[in-house]
Amino acid sequence: IGNPFGVGQTVTSGIVSAVARTEVGISDMAFFIQTDAAINPGNSGGALIDVKGRLVGINSAIFSRSGGSNGIGFAIPSN
Repeated sequence: IGNPFGVGQTVTSGIVSAVARTEVGISDMAFFIQTDAAINPGNSGGALIDVKGRLVGINSAIFSRSGGSNGIGFAIPSN
C-alpha cells in the first residue's frame, strides 16, 4: 500500500520470499522481509499486509543493480 510516484493510493500484490533476510547492505536493521511486491518511490513507509489485512511489515527499500525500481523489495518486520 502506498503512493508510488505521487499518483495516488495504490495497492500491489506479491509474495513474501524470505522472512529473516540479513546483511542486505541497505540499513543497520538486523532483519528484513523480502518481497516481490512492487516497492516504488512513494511506497516506502507503506504497509506490507497479509491476505487478512494484518500488518506484516513496513515497506522500506528496494535493491536494484540498475538503480531503478525493478529489483528485490524489503520491508521492516512489524514485530
